[in-house]
Amino acid sequence: MSEAKPAQKDAYELILEAIDGGLFKPGDRLVESELAERFHVSRTPIREALQRLETQSMLTRMGRSLIVASLDHNQLAELYSVRNELEGLAAKLAAQHAAPEEIRVLYDMIEGDRALVGDPTALSRANRRFHKQIHLASHNRYLVQQLDLVHRSMALLATTSLAVEGRGETALEEHLAIVRAIEARDGDAACAALKNHLSKAFETRLKLDAGEVKRV
Repeated sequence: MSEAKPAQKDAYELILEAIDGGLFKPGDRLVESELAERFHVSRTPIREALQRLETQSMLTRMGRSLIVASLDHNQLAELYSVRNELEGLAAKLAAQHAAPEEIRVLYDMIEGDRALVGDPTALSRANRRFHKQIHLASHNRYLVQQLDLVHRSMALLATTSLAVEGRGETALEEHLAIVRAIEARDGDAACAALKNHLSKAFETRLKLDAGEVKRV
């Protein structure tokens, strides 16, 4: 009996991952024929994927072209407001439901991420993995789905707050406080620690956009 082959990613997933991974950045023009050639997919599914991403506000029109959307100041504030509440809830639920193995994985992530300080791009990817692990540790599928949507929009940010000098080390200490609260099964403390972490990240991002802080 032959092994089942893993399902191939569709055009929508391929483009979305390219945006999330920084291959396509806010303001980049997406051309149907070029995407079809890059991903070895016919133009019809590419066209359908682009329409879907436009409906989800991941892409926007500039004349006749579709470009990767960007977030203005108000959109950024709205995104962080929603993220703050949902992630705080995820941390609170993780304190109730996370398995000991999941908590150990979170600690291991923090230790591994220390080697990435000084590389904002790599640390940003690791940061997303860490937050995703907390979402999963909440053991609430509906919350995870909503947070996936929020984090998808985070890909529309041209910069990462982790690019600010000293922010990487501080962020990892904030991660540690979150996991310690989860390990202590203190839901309120875990929620507060995660909200504090996001508040610091938002504040740093605002200063970065205003040119008030130095990059790594």
